[in-house]
Amino acid sequence: MTRTTPTRTTATSVDGLVEAVLAGEHGPLPSELVATSVFWIHHGTRLAGGDTTYLNQYVLVRLGGSFGGCAFEAGEIDPSICRDSSGTPLDVLLREAPRPLRIAALDAYLSEVRPHRTAGEAEPVTLPTGTPEVRAKARDAAIADLLDIEEGAEVGLIGVVNPLVAAIRERGGRPLPCDLNLRTTQWGDPVTADMHEVLERAEAVVATGMTLSNGSFDTILDRCRSRGIPLVVYAQTGSAVARAFLGSGVTALSAEPFPFSQFSAEETVLYRYRTVGGA
Repeated sequence: MTRTTPTRTTATSVDGLVEAVLAGEHGPLPSELVATSVFWIHHGTRLAGGDTTYLNQYVLVRLGGSFGGCAFEAGEIDPSICRDSSGTPLDVLLREAPRPLRIAALDAYLSEVRPHRTAGEAEPVTLPTGTPEVRAKARDAAIADLLDIEEGAEVGLIGVVNPLVAAIRERGGRPLPCDLNLRTTQWGDPVTADMHEVLERAEAVVATGMTLSNGSFDTILDRCRSRGIPLVVYAQTGSAVARAFLGSGVTALSAEPFPFSQFSAEETVLYRYRTVGGA
């Protein structure tokens, strides 16, 4: 893939970003590119000391030297999508694919035109070699360090990961956990499924990239923007997609491109971004 200098227009919605990419505003026309590989991963994790088994499904797109990834809910797509979509022109995926595959294709494109590893404003953070617990704690501490909050501030957490709940508390925040699949945290805190309740109360919001997959990202972005509160995104899903919204509602980002930290016991790198003035 021949890289061109992208225009880097500020995105205001996911659909608007897709249209800008299709028009060539961020680099080569997607109609000139092909998704070499599409693949599907399903895995489960239960961290030591916890009683929650996290079940995750990802669809991934390989484009040139980059990967794009998107988590999705069980049953949304199945492994046959790998056979049906590998070798498809990228613009077809961006226009016609199921939403998780569209996000993965968009992520692959934006990662290829501007990889995190070469982005001058990205701060690389190396996660240490070790057990899943050691690596998850280091990852979630790196995410929580993007928050600039006062003692006792209520922090909306949309997409609950227990080590991140702990990391927010360690920094003086009061987590307001929200998740569609969990009812309590590891410590028994109630988890709401109503993100609107959280978005109204929170003084800052931390949201997972999974919100790109389930279509709630634009709502979260708009509400944080209208209320003038910080929005930190921690993204395996759509890490380069979320980056396009820095300065347009997203105030900080922890971007973790594939291969994700849970798939290795060796050192891996995530990339932190901050807008001017931080989060």
